[in-house]
Amino acid sequence: MKKIINPWKGLEGYNCFGCAPNNEAGVKMEFYEDGDEVVSIWKPRPEYQGWIDTLHGGIQSVLLDEICAWVILRKLQTTGVTSKMETRYRKSISTKDSHVVLRASIREVKRNIVLVDAKLYNEAGELCTEALCTYFTFSQEKSRDEMHFLACEVEPEEILPLI
Repeated sequence: MKKIINPWKGLEGYNCFGCAPNNEAGVKMEFYEDGDEVVSIWKPRPEYQGWIDTLHGGIQSVLLDEICAWVILRKLQTTGVTSKMETRYRKSISTKDSHVVLRASIREVKRNIVLVDAKLYNEAGELCTEALCTYFTFSQEKSRDEMHFLACEVEPEEILPLI
């Protein structure tokens, strides 16, 4: 896997709840490219629980929505917005798990509408939550001019993320 470089890191005003590394309240996701998929390995924290020792469903949705956005960034080299998200919760996730793994990939592209499949697995590799995100993608000009997006690149070397 190759680590995806965050194209906004260091940009003034960048404070995304999902991926900004300096947002204290955020989930601080990082992403990797693995073939057609974008992958994230994330460590649950107790402040993100709903029920006792259980990862809040809203946080799970944030994680899934964010990885879908990064699929658009990396695979299509543009930005966009979620227009619909269908989420299915299959199994609860413990906030005591050492990590969870998210995987997402493009299902279908119809002009500027993109369907992205995302899955969230617990530390045992069991599928816990899945989502289908419908993205409205922007032109590369709008992405550049309004979103300050130029490109989404990967580190040159293969790495194994620490779990």
